[in-house]
Amino acid sequence: MSHYSIPKRVHRLWSLEHEPALEVEGGDTVSFELTEATDGQFDPGSTAEVIAGFDWDRVYPLAGPVMVKGAEPGDALEVEFLELRSVDWGWTAVLPGLGLLSEDFPDAHLHLWDLSRGDKAGFLGVAQIPIRPFCGVVGVCPDVTEPQSVLPPGHFGGNVDCKDLVVGTKLYLPVQVPGARLSLGDPHAAQGDGELCVSAIEASMSGTARIRLHKGRRITAPQFETAGPLRTDDARAGHYATMGVAPDLMQAAQGATRAMIDHLGAHYGLDPVDAYVLCSVAVDLRITEVVDAPNWVVSAYLPKAYLNTP
Repeated sequence: MSHYSIPKRVHRLWSLEHEPALEVEGGDTVSFELTEATDGQFDPGSTAEVIAGFDWDRVYPLAGPVMVKGAEPGDALEVEFLELRSVDWGWTAVLPGLGLLSEDFPDAHLHLWDLSRGDKAGFLGVAQIPIRPFCGVVGVCPDVTEPQSVLPPGHFGGNVDCKDLVVGTKLYLPVQVPGARLSLGDPHAAQGDGELCVSAIEASMSGTARIRLHKGRRITAPQFETAGPLRTDDARAGHYATMGVAPDLMQAAQGATRAMIDHLGAHYGLDPVDAYVLCSVAVDLRITEVVDAPNWVVSAYLPKAYLNTP
Protein backbone atom coordinates (compact mmCIF):
# COMPACT_ATOMS: atom_id res chain seq x y z
CA MET A 1 0.00 0.00 0.00
CA SER A 2 1.21 3.49 -0.87
CA HIS A 3 0.43 7.08 0.08
CA TYR A 4 -0.18 9.88 -2.41
CA SER A 5 -1.13 13.56 -2.37
CA ILE A 6 -3.79 14.79 -4.77
CA PRO A 7 -2.28 17.61 -6.87
CA LYS A 8 -3.55 21.12 -6.11
CA ARG A 9 -5.60 21.58 -9.24
CA VAL A 10 -9.38 21.57 -9.32
CA HIS A 11 -12.36 20.89 -11.54
CA ARG A 12 -15.94 22.11 -11.10
CA LEU A 13 -18.13 19.70 -13.06
CA TRP A 14 -18.75 15.97 -13.18
CA SER A 15 -17.24 14.99 -16.51
CA LEU A 16 -15.31 12.15 -18.13
CA GLU A 17 -13.14 14.72 -19.86
CA HIS A 18 -11.08 15.77 -16.82
CA GLU A 19 -7.47 14.59 -16.84
CA PRO A 20 -6.95 12.24 -13.87
CA ALA A 21 -5.06 13.82 -10.98
CA LEU A 22 -3.47 10.50 -9.99
CA GLU A 23 -4.05 6.75 -10.01
CA VAL A 24 -4.09 4.53 -6.93
CA GLU A 25 -4.68 0.92 -5.99
CA GLY A 26 -7.09 -0.44 -3.43
CA GLY A 27 -5.69 0.06 0.07
CA ASP A 28 -3.71 3.19 -0.81
CA THR A 29 -4.14 6.44 1.13
CA VAL A 30 -4.45 9.93 -0.33
CA SER A 31 -3.96 13.35 1.23
CA PHE A 32 -5.82 16.40 -0.04
CA GLU A 33 -6.28 20.13 0.50
CA LEU A 34 -9.74 21.54 -0.22
CA THR A 35 -10.77 25.16 -0.65
CA GLU A 36 -14.16 26.24 0.67
CA ALA A 37 -17.08 26.15 -1.74
CA THR A 38 -16.71 29.67 -3.19
CA ASP A 39 -13.03 29.12 -4.06
CA GLY A 40 -11.79 32.03 -1.97
CA GLN A 41 -14.46 34.60 -2.83
CA PHE A 42 -14.98 35.17 0.92
CA ASP A 43 -12.25 36.14 3.38
CA PRO A 44 -12.28 36.90 7.13
CA GLY A 45 -13.10 40.55 6.40
CA SER A 46 -15.96 39.96 3.95
CA THR A 47 -19.46 41.38 4.25
CA ALA A 48 -22.71 40.28 2.63
CA GLU A 49 -22.14 42.78 -0.19
CA VAL A 50 -19.61 40.34 -1.67
CA ILE A 51 -22.43 37.94 -2.56
CA ALA A 52 -23.85 40.27 -5.23
CA GLY A 53 -20.62 39.96 -7.21
CA PHE A 54 -20.20 36.20 -6.92
CA ASP A 55 -18.61 34.37 -9.83
CA TRP A 56 -20.82 31.28 -9.76
CA ASP A 57 -18.56 29.50 -12.25
CA ARG A 58 -15.93 29.25 -9.48
CA VAL A 59 -18.22 27.50 -7.00
CA TYR A 60 -17.53 23.90 -5.89
CA PRO A 61 -13.84 23.41 -6.69
CA LEU A 62 -13.17 19.67 -6.45
CA ALA A 63 -9.93 17.79 -5.89
CA GLY A 64 -9.37 14.89 -8.27
CA PRO A 65 -10.39 12.90 -10.13
CA VAL A 66 -8.55 9.96 -8.56
CA MET A 67 -8.47 6.85 -10.72
CA VAL A 68 -8.65 3.50 -8.92
CA LYS A 69 -7.01 0.59 -10.71
CA GLY A 70 -9.43 -2.19 -11.55
CA ALA A 71 -12.59 -0.27 -10.61
CA GLU A 72 -15.52 -1.06 -12.92
CA PRO A 73 -19.28 -0.51 -12.90
CA GLY A 74 -20.79 -3.08 -10.55
CA ASP A 75 -18.05 -2.54 -7.95
CA ALA A 76 -18.18 -0.38 -4.83
CA LEU A 77 -15.53 2.12 -3.78
CA GLU A 78 -14.87 2.58 -0.07
CA VAL A 79 -13.53 5.90 1.22
CA GLU A 80 -12.44 5.82 4.87
CA PHE A 81 -11.72 9.23 6.38
CA LEU A 82 -8.56 9.11 8.49
CA GLU A 83 -7.88 12.78 9.18
CA LEU A 84 -9.80 16.03 8.54
CA ARG A 85 -8.63 19.48 9.70
CA SER A 86 -10.48 22.76 9.13
CA VAL A 87 -8.69 26.11 8.92
CA ASP A 88 -9.20 28.77 11.63
CA TRP A 89 -12.17 30.64 10.13
CA GLY A 90 -15.33 29.89 8.19
CA TRP A 91 -18.58 31.38 6.93
CA THR A 92 -22.29 30.67 6.68
CA ALA A 93 -24.40 32.64 4.19
CA VAL A 94 -27.99 33.07 3.18
CA LEU A 95 -27.85 33.19 -0.62
CA PRO A 96 -30.85 34.75 -2.40
CA GLY A 97 -33.03 32.18 -4.11
CA LEU A 98 -31.49 29.19 -2.32
CA GLY A 99 -32.22 27.33 0.90
CA LEU A 100 -35.22 25.69 2.52
CA LEU A 101 -36.84 29.06 3.36
CA SER A 102 -35.69 31.10 0.37
CA GLU A 103 -39.03 32.93 0.19
CA ASP A 104 -38.85 33.89 3.87
CA PHE A 105 -35.27 35.15 3.58
CA PRO A 106 -34.79 36.76 0.14
CA ASP A 107 -31.84 38.99 1.10
CA ALA A 108 -28.15 38.08 1.27
CA HIS A 109 -26.71 37.57 4.73
CA LEU A 110 -23.24 36.52 5.89
CA HIS A 111 -21.98 35.25 9.22
CA LEU A 112 -18.24 34.74 9.81
CA TRP A 113 -16.98 32.17 12.32
CA ASP A 114 -13.84 32.08 14.46
CA LEU A 115 -12.64 28.46 14.38
CA SER A 116 -9.30 29.12 16.05
CA ARG A 117 -10.28 27.23 19.23
CA GLY A 118 -10.37 24.05 17.18
CA ASP A 119 -13.14 22.28 19.11
CA LYS A 120 -16.03 24.78 19.20
CA ALA A 121 -17.18 27.99 17.51
CA GLY A 122 -19.24 30.61 19.33
CA PHE A 123 -22.40 32.11 17.84
CA LEU A 124 -23.53 35.58 18.94
CA GLY A 125 -23.24 34.74 22.63
CA VAL A 126 -26.11 32.24 22.25
CA ALA A 127 -24.49 28.94 21.29
CA GLN A 128 -21.24 26.97 21.05
CA ILE A 129 -21.13 24.74 17.96
CA PRO A 130 -18.85 21.67 18.09
CA ILE A 131 -16.42 21.47 15.16
CA ARG A 132 -16.76 18.20 13.22
CA PRO A 133 -15.07 18.56 9.81
CA PHE A 134 -16.35 16.61 6.82
CA CYS A 135 -16.50 16.83 3.04
CA GLY A 136 -19.87 17.97 1.69
CA VAL A 137 -18.99 16.52 -1.72
CA VAL A 138 -17.57 13.02 -2.13
CA GLY A 139 -18.43 11.14 -5.27
CA VAL A 140 -17.39 8.97 -8.15
CA CYS A 141 -18.02 10.34 -11.62
CA PRO A 142 -21.45 9.54 -13.03
CA ASP A 143 -21.68 8.05 -16.50
CA VAL A 144 -22.51 11.31 -18.26
CA THR A 145 -22.38 12.36 -21.90
CA GLU A 146 -22.33 16.06 -21.04
CA PRO A 147 -20.67 17.80 -18.07
CA GLN A 148 -22.97 17.85 -15.03
CA SER A 149 -23.29 20.45 -12.26
CA VAL A 150 -21.93 19.57 -8.84
CA LEU A 151 -24.89 21.15 -6.99
CA PRO A 152 -27.36 18.23 -7.11
CA PRO A 153 -26.23 14.91 -5.59
CA GLY A 154 -26.96 11.64 -7.33
CA HIS A 155 -26.83 7.88 -6.91
CA PHE A 156 -23.06 8.26 -7.49
CA GLY A 157 -22.72 10.41 -4.36
CA GLY A 158 -21.47 13.93 -4.87
CA ASN A 159 -23.01 16.83 -2.94
CA VAL A 160 -24.77 14.69 -0.32
CA ASP A 161 -23.83 17.06 2.57
CA CYS A 162 -23.88 14.22 5.12
CA LYS A 163 -22.47 15.51 8.40
CA ASP A 164 -21.61 11.99 9.59
CA LEU A 165 -18.80 11.56 7.04
CA VAL A 166 -16.31 12.47 9.75
CA VAL A 167 -13.02 10.82 10.73
CA GLY A 168 -13.59 7.10 11.19
CA THR A 169 -16.58 6.84 8.84
CA LYS A 170 -16.40 4.57 5.80
CA LEU A 171 -18.36 5.75 2.76
CA TYR A 172 -19.34 3.27 0.03
CA LEU A 173 -20.00 4.55 -3.49
CA PRO A 174 -21.32 2.59 -6.50
CA VAL A 175 -18.75 2.78 -9.29
CA GLN A 176 -20.28 4.24 -12.45
CA VAL A 177 -17.37 4.35 -14.94
CA PRO A 178 -14.04 2.54 -15.36
CA GLY A 179 -11.51 3.80 -12.81
CA ALA A 180 -14.26 5.28 -10.61
CA ARG A 181 -12.84 8.85 -10.93
CA LEU A 182 -13.25 9.86 -7.27
CA SER A 183 -13.44 13.58 -6.39
CA LEU A 184 -13.83 15.49 -3.10
CA GLY A 185 -14.75 19.05 -2.15
CA ASP A 186 -17.13 21.44 -0.36
CA PRO A 187 -15.40 21.17 3.05
CA HIS A 188 -17.50 21.90 6.15
CA ALA A 189 -16.47 22.50 9.76
CA ALA A 190 -19.98 21.78 11.12
CA GLN A 191 -23.55 21.35 9.87
CA GLY A 192 -27.02 20.30 10.94
CA ASP A 193 -28.85 17.56 9.05
CA GLY A 194 -30.55 19.42 6.23
CA GLU A 195 -28.07 22.33 5.78
CA LEU A 196 -31.19 24.49 5.92
CA CYS A 197 -30.00 27.88 4.67
CA VAL A 198 -27.89 26.18 1.90
CA SER A 199 -24.56 26.62 3.69
CA ALA A 200 -22.91 24.95 6.67
CA ILE A 201 -19.87 26.36 8.45
CA GLU A 202 -17.95 26.48 5.20
CA ALA A 203 -14.21 26.27 5.82
CA SER A 204 -11.19 25.12 3.83
CA MET A 205 -9.73 21.80 4.94
CA SER A 206 -6.89 19.34 4.67
CA GLY A 207 -7.24 15.62 5.20
CA THR A 208 -6.35 12.03 4.46
CA ALA A 209 -8.48 9.09 3.33
CA ARG A 210 -7.92 5.42 2.58
CA ILE A 211 -9.44 4.02 -0.61
CA ARG A 212 -10.50 0.40 -0.97
CA LEU A 213 -12.16 -1.40 -3.87
CA HIS A 214 -14.89 -4.01 -3.35
CA LYS A 215 -15.19 -6.05 -6.53
CA GLY A 216 -18.70 -7.17 -7.42
CA ARG A 217 -20.37 -5.34 -4.52
CA ARG A 218 -23.44 -3.84 -6.16
CA ILE A 219 -25.13 -0.95 -4.36
CA THR A 220 -27.59 1.47 -5.93
CA ALA A 221 -26.67 4.62 -3.97
CA PRO A 222 -24.16 5.72 -1.32
CA GLN A 223 -24.02 3.89 1.99
CA PHE A 224 -21.84 4.56 5.01
CA GLU A 225 -20.63 2.96 8.22
CA THR A 226 -19.76 4.97 11.33
CA ALA A 227 -17.00 4.10 13.75
CA GLY A 228 -19.24 4.32 16.82
CA PRO A 229 -22.26 6.11 18.30
CA LEU A 230 -23.38 9.28 16.56
CA ARG A 231 -22.62 12.50 18.44
CA THR A 232 -23.35 11.19 21.93
CA ASP A 233 -22.16 14.49 23.44
CA ASP A 234 -24.98 16.29 21.59
CA ALA A 235 -27.61 14.35 23.54
CA ARG A 236 -26.25 14.69 27.05
CA ALA A 237 -28.44 17.73 27.87
CA GLY A 238 -31.42 16.70 25.75
CA HIS A 239 -33.00 18.47 22.79
CA TYR A 240 -35.65 21.03 22.03
CA ALA A 241 -37.67 19.94 19.00
CA THR A 242 -40.32 21.54 16.84
CA MET A 243 -42.66 19.69 14.46
CA GLY A 244 -44.01 20.44 11.02
CA VAL A 245 -47.14 18.62 9.84
CA ALA A 246 -48.19 18.73 6.19
CA PRO A 247 -49.22 16.55 3.22
CA ASP A 248 -45.78 17.18 1.71
CA LEU A 249 -42.44 16.44 3.39
CA MET A 250 -40.89 19.67 2.11
CA GLN A 251 -43.75 21.70 3.58
CA ALA A 252 -43.43 19.81 6.84
CA ALA A 253 -39.68 20.52 6.94
CA GLN A 254 -40.37 24.20 6.35
CA GLY A 255 -42.97 24.26 9.10
CA ALA A 256 -40.62 22.64 11.62
CA THR A 257 -37.84 25.08 10.71
CA ARG A 258 -40.08 28.15 10.96
CA ALA A 259 -41.22 27.00 14.39
CA MET A 260 -37.60 26.58 15.53
CA ILE A 261 -36.72 30.05 14.26
CA ASP A 262 -39.65 31.44 16.27
CA HIS A 263 -38.46 29.53 19.36
CA LEU A 264 -34.92 30.89 19.07
CA GLY A 265 -36.23 34.41 18.69
CA ALA A 266 -38.63 34.19 21.61
CA HIS A 267 -36.27 32.50 24.07
CA TYR A 268 -32.79 33.57 22.96
CA GLY A 269 -33.41 36.97 21.36
CA LEU A 270 -32.07 36.05 17.92
CA ASP A 271 -33.16 37.94 14.83
CA PRO A 272 -34.93 35.58 12.42
CA VAL A 273 -32.07 35.51 9.90
CA ASP A 274 -29.53 34.73 12.64
CA ALA A 275 -31.80 31.98 13.95
CA TYR A 276 -31.98 30.59 10.40
CA VAL A 277 -28.18 30.50 10.21
CA LEU A 278 -27.97 28.74 13.58
CA CYS A 279 -30.53 26.17 12.41
CA SER A 280 -28.42 25.43 9.34
CA VAL A 281 -25.34 24.53 11.37
CA ALA A 282 -26.91 23.04 14.53
CA VAL A 283 -30.45 21.74 13.94
CA ASP A 284 -31.15 18.23 12.63
CA LEU A 285 -34.24 17.58 10.53
CA ARG A 286 -35.67 14.10 10.98
CA ILE A 287 -38.62 12.37 9.37
CA THR A 288 -40.93 11.51 12.26
CA GLU A 289 -43.81 9.87 10.38
CA VAL A 290 -44.65 8.94 6.77
CA VAL A 291 -47.39 6.32 7.23
CA ASP A 292 -50.44 8.23 8.42
CA ALA A 293 -51.81 9.76 5.23
CA PRO A 294 -52.61 12.41 4.25
CA ASN A 295 -50.15 14.22 6.57
CA TRP A 296 -46.48 13.55 7.26
CA VAL A 297 -44.38 14.85 10.17
CA VAL A 298 -40.86 16.30 10.15
CA SER A 299 -39.18 17.33 13.43
CA ALA A 300 -36.35 19.80 13.93
CA TYR A 301 -34.02 18.82 16.80
CA LEU A 302 -31.75 21.38 18.49
CA PRO A 303 -29.24 19.95 21.02
CA LYS A 304 -29.61 21.93 24.23
CA ALA A 305 -25.94 21.24 25.01
CA TYR A 306 -25.03 23.77 22.31
CA LEU A 307 -26.97 26.61 23.92
CA ASN A 308 -25.93 29.14 26.53
CA THR A 309 -28.44 30.02 29.24
CA PRO A 310 -31.15 32.18 27.64
